[in-house]
Amino acid sequence: MRLGLVRGARPLLGTVLRPRAAVSAAPARCQALVYAQHGEPARVLHLKDLERAELGHSGVHVKMLAAPINPADINMIQGTYALLPDLPAVGGNEGIGQVVEVGSHVTSLKPGDWVIPADAELGTWRTDAVFSEETLVKLPRDIPLLCAATLSVNPCTAYRMLADFETLGPGDSIIQNAANSGVGQAVIQIAAALGIKTINVIRDRPNLREVVDRLTSLGADYVITEEMLRKPEMKDLFKKVPKPRLALNCVGGKSATEMLRHIQQKGTMVTYGGMAKQPLTVPVSAFIFKDVKLRGFWMTQWKKDQTPNKDRLTGMILTLCDLIHKGQLTAPACTQVPLKDYRIALEASMKPFVSSKQVLTM
Repeated sequence: MRLGLVRGARPLLGTVLRPRAAVSAAPARCQALVYAQHGEPARVLHLKDLERAELGHSGVHVKMLAAPINPADINMIQGTYALLPDLPAVGGNEGIGQVVEVGSHVTSLKPGDWVIPADAELGTWRTDAVFSEETLVKLPRDIPLLCAATLSVNPCTAYRMLADFETLGPGDSIIQNAANSGVGQAVIQIAAALGIKTINVIRDRPNLREVVDRLTSLGADYVITEEMLRKPEMKDLFKKVPKPRLALNCVGGKSATEMLRHIQQKGTMVTYGGMAKQPLTVPVSAFIFKDVKLRGFWMTQWKKDQTPNKDRLTGMILTLCDLIHKGQLTAPACTQVPLKDYRIALEASMKPFVSSKQVLTM
């Protein structure tokens, strides 16, 4: 089945959508998960056979190896995300690929290199594609595949939030909700490597002990439930660890309000998600008497801001790879699913209390 263009839309990155020309040799083909309208992913996503773009002088032919399913990917397909590609589009914003061939003008990459997207909207849920050189970042090939596939979103978000909003050092503490998320697990590990204590808030659940044990094994200092966060006994915890100067909020609603109660004078709360789909409620006293700062963070925007000069992006990636080499940063728990079984992965990724990230393999 051929895929037609929606009027006014741009072609899919790395894919040519045009009537088949009368040529002697058949054009190269690839498979991709494509959506031509917004809606529930299981309904609007389809595995399509597409014509791959020509290499040209500046193209990079990449064979995709693995690509995770992240909440932002789902929201994009649903049409509820802040950044929406033109339709039809290939799903996926993150993943690891291997360079197969490069155009004659490409200087920074060569066949065999591992690459990840430099920004969102690349469309990684596909077998292979031709991308432009500037849309890719080279990775060392000696890091584990799943670490590479899940590196460019969650660990980068965690790193930037720990580095950009408060000056933290060994012995300082931070508090975060959704601590078992991909970002939360990366925060725990990066903070531990820096000697920063973490107070990690999670929802109560049937397998609570299992989740607590996993986060502790990653380096979490304290793991508490949302209910415990609201109890007077929190005072006892702060006899063992200083009150946090930084709070990382991925939930919103009451969870964020309760975290605000525990941060230090002039502390900062950074919001990077809203899983509860509830607005932030901030007591007036937090502003007047504690002079707290409320900030937001979006990794996609940070990457766009680095477009004129990718040195900060590549420097951060190499720093994270160094942590991986030292065994201080690992991939989140992952379930690998073949691309053809994408519906199984989509269903699992949208279930509540699932701590395993679904990764499509090609």
